[in-house]
Amino acid sequence: MLKKLFLAMFLMIVLFAFSNLTKAQTLYFCEDVDSQGYPIVESNVFNISSSGSYLYFLVRLTEAVECTSVRFELYNSYSDGSESYSTTIYQDVEYDWVWFYKQVTFYDAGYYKVYAICNCCEAVLASNTVRIQFQD
Repeated sequence: MLKKLFLAMFLMIVLFAFSNLTKAQTLYFCEDVDSQGYPIVESNVFNISSSGSYLYFLVRLTEAVECTSVRFELYNSYSDGSESYSTTIYQDVEYDWVWFYKQVTFYDAGYYKVYAICNCCEAVLASNTVRIQFQD
């Protein structure tokens, strides 16, 4: 009986810790960002013109970034789960920022996996997938 109680408590602690980690940092795709750092018209699907269109990458953190530079690594994402490198976009940030954003222009349709990476420690701050499609 004591083993079952210990196991149940252990699982609850692990689940609680994991749920806090998954909420810690978020990468949003949106049409704009308000003055408080929240996404305006957030989505994971965007329609672009054949000449290209932009959207914003917004990263929100629970703690300061503690770095002066981050990068967004973009990969083409395929239905089989594979990825191929597309490009890297760099951004200067302030050491104490808990959110930051970057305007990014897309010219090609497809699925993109985006990783926000801290250049100081090489840690992935957040990641997400966006679908870019051409307007009809």
